[in-house]
Amino acid sequence: MKNTLLALVTISFSMLTYAGGNPEHVKLPDNYKTEFTNYDTRNRTNGKQIAVLYANKKATDSASGSALADGSTIVMEIYKIAVGEDGKPTIGEDDSFEKGKFAAIAVMEKRSNWDASLDAGHKAGDWGFAIYNTDGTVKANDLD
Repeated sequence: MKNTLLALVTISFSMLTYAGGNPEHVKLPDNYKTEFTNYDTRNRTNGKQIAVLYANKKATDSASGSALADGSTIVMEIYKIAVGEDGKPTIGEDDSFEKGKFAAIAVMEKRSNWDASLDAGHKAGDWGFAIYNTDGTVKANDLD
C-alpha cells in the first residue's frame, strides 16, 4: 500500500506548483489527523521541506490497485526543515531532515466528475488541489 500511495502522491503533489489549487472545490478535511492514516514522512524533493502524508480510507482501500479510487483524499502537512547554527539542514537519525516550522497544508482529492467550474489550471487529471495555512485558512500557492 505505502509504495503505491507514495508513487501516486509524489507525482501528483509535484504538480501542485503548476496546478495552483482551488479551495472552493477541494476542502481541508477537519478530521484528517484522527480519521486518516498517517502513512509516511519524507523529505520533499525541493530540499527545503518535509512532508507528513495522510490518506483517507478510500485511498488506503484502493492503494493496492494501479490507481486510487474516486473520493480518495491525500493531505500533506508541509514543514520547513530545521537548520543548525551553520545554516545547513539538521539531519535526524534516519538520515532525513528534522522538522522545523509547520508551514502549510496541501490537499489533493480525486474525482472523475469535477464540476465544470474547476478549470484545468486547478487540477492535474482527476486530481484537484488546494493549499491551506496551518490554521486552516486558504493559503496562496507559495510553498517556499
